[in-house]
Amino acid sequence: MLKIRMQGTRKDIRWFRRLLEDSREINIIRISEIYANKGTGRYFRVYAEVEREPVDNE
Repeated sequence: MLKIRMQGTRKDIRWFRRLLEDSREINIIRISEIYANKGTGRYFRVYAEVEREPVDNE
């Protein structure tokens, strides 16, 4: 399992989250709500827990 901290604009975080969700190689265990970074209204952070999806040997 990996724990990932994503940090960026809301738009960038949404884009990367879609990449994770669309990946056939990644199983998303949990994605947190979006948090504002202190001292800025532009950048935010999200935490994700992911694991490698089992590979089918077909």
